[in-house]
Amino acid sequence: MKFRFEVLVSLKEGLLDPQGKAVQNALPTLGWSNVSDVRVGKHIELVVEADDEAAARSQVEEMARRFLSNPVIEDFRVLAAEEA
Repeated sequence: MKFRFEVLVSLKEGLLDPQGKAVQNALPTLGWSNVSDVRVGKHIELVVEADDEAAARSQVEEMARRFLSNPVIEDFRVLAAEEA
């Protein structure tokens, strides 16, 4: 079976996020002055073929831990799977 996953990667809390700060500083010039604490990260979608959802999720978590994120400065979150 094939399962579609989404992985969200973001900088760990407390680390400076210059890209998020740039977005936050630009928003008021576009009329949104009510936004704060902007963080920018990565959104990765992938389809994994495996026998079941648990096996597929395990593989995606390993990919995220070893390749898709930098564990020193980033956290990741695997969103719920759906059959592809």
